[in-house]
Amino acid sequence: MEVQTEVFGPCVFGEFSQKFRFLTLFYLLLQAFARIFDSTPDDLDMQVIYDVSHNIAKMEEHFVDGRPKQLCVHRKGATRAFPANHPLIPVDYQLSGQPVLIGGSMGTNSYVLTGTQQGFEETFGTTCHGAGRALSRSKSRRNITFEAVLQNLKEKGISIRVASPKLVMEEAPESYKNVHDVVDTCQRAGISNKAVKLRPIAVIKG
Repeated sequence: MEVQTEVFGPCVFGEFSQKFRFLTLFYLLLQAFARIFDSTPDDLDMQVIYDVSHNIAKMEEHFVDGRPKQLCVHRKGATRAFPANHPLIPVDYQLSGQPVLIGGSMGTNSYVLTGTQQGFEETFGTTCHGAGRALSRSKSRRNITFEAVLQNLKEKGISIRVASPKLVMEEAPESYKNVHDVVDTCQRAGISNKAVKLRPIAVIKG
């Protein structure tokens, strides 16, 4: 029973926090858009296209030494990337494979990848969930200025709204690895494929 608590506890709490986060954020987002557009949430008819978690543990079935086993897969700094036709991914993505959202930084491209069968077999259906930090938050605050980041974003035509200048330095483009190199590495390794490249136009950091 003690082992079950240790293993299943993070999974249960992870599922709860995922649903709570989704409902809370979506509700607040609807209220904000309704206020901005002088409308009601119902009239806006906004819908979530896709939602996925990272840094979470999930119970899943995978093959180990040729035999199916129930495993607790803990993805830290990673996210799920299941292949096409897997029963656990939404119907809309059955033909393409599970979408994987790879954030670059507030001043660089981001990507949407898709899961692969090779990745499912070799990594239990797992890939990265972002470019990853090149500088720690404290080092970013010491070496990057608020004004420099704002000027950089302005030159790229990117608007920003932020609660604290400190957050801007922590999340500066220079604080992150090259997202193009990261997704290219994932594709060459066969664990996920590039599908869409996105360009930032606005940043909200609270």
